[in-house]
Amino acid sequence: MDHSPRTLPGHSADRLDSAYDTALLDLDGVVYAGGQAIAHAVDSLAAARERGMRLAYVTNNALRPPEAVAAHLTELGVPARTEDVVTSAQAVARLMSEQLPAGSRVLVIGGEGLRVALRERGLEPVESADEEPVAVVQGYGGPELPWGRFAEASYAVARGLPWFASNTDLTIPSARGIAPGNGAAVEVVRIATGASPQVAGKPLPPMHKETILRTGARRPLVVGDRLDTDIEGAFNGGVDSLLVLTGVTDPAQLLAAVPGHRPTYVDADLRGLLTGQPEVRAYEGEFGCGGWRAAARGETLELTGEGEPLDGLRALCAAAWSAGGERGCGADAGKALARLGW
Repeated sequence: MDHSPRTLPGHSADRLDSAYDTALLDLDGVVYAGGQAIAHAVDSLAAARERGMRLAYVTNNALRPPEAVAAHLTELGVPARTEDVVTSAQAVARLMSEQLPAGSRVLVIGGEGLRVALRERGLEPVESADEEPVAVVQGYGGPELPWGRFAEASYAVARGLPWFASNTDLTIPSARGIAPGNGAAVEVVRIATGASPQVAGKPLPPMHKETILRTGARRPLVVGDRLDTDIEGAFNGGVDSLLVLTGVTDPAQLLAAVPGHRPTYVDADLRGLLTGQPEVRAYEGEFGCGGWRAAARGETLELTGEGEPLDGLRALCAAAWSAGGERGCGADAGKALARLGW
């Protein structure tokens, strides 16, 4: 794959739901937040599916088994089958099964999703470090996970047992805002033991492997809201990506993205699947999209013109990424983004 820095957002003359055969969709912050569907998600996914695009739901959240996730999606109006859901619990369970004998006991710190995935791979979940586990696995256990579970993990890891984590997302979107994610819980055990886990979830290869094995995608498009998991995972897997601005990432963070965090496309929400993506053109020291022109002038990103705000953001991405090169751009974009309503 080409690891040269992306300096311009990609463009597509075709609708994305026809340019790609499978959408690998993140869930939290993309399809729903806090259990409620995000605006335009249900209708957009229905339209993409009707046009023949396969929809697969790929989540770092290991709390619920795929069957429960599919049922929740269906309740929201997004019909989904169990086999349409791929979780980091499945990815970490496969990773562990490749290193542990069948029937091995595994101390689980997390939710039912982890237990189901481990059993699927022939491993036996246990609840205590005193039940002779041969490894420890940690995944998001929800906001009610007792503090004592972290102590249980620490006892086992301190004895030298192999330690695995479904993912290390520090935060997770909720209906009330951004909450601590599994990565924050992993840090508790890391601080207590000085150890580091093997991690399976996005953006690492085990999750991409799991997703491709389960979906059989040939021309996948990763759709996500996080630069450091969804978009980096697509970059590591050598596939294109669409960032939607309905979750964690805001426009300022997008402009400052390092090369591995720069998406192929950017759109406001999942309606972006149903359209093409406009071309961003390079001029002498400036970048244009729609009616906008953007440029990096010293320590500032400047924006002139008028038109659709997303076109302005795409032009700013080109100016920022070109100025940042191999690093993130540190230029001030405050005034430019304010012109676009951000």
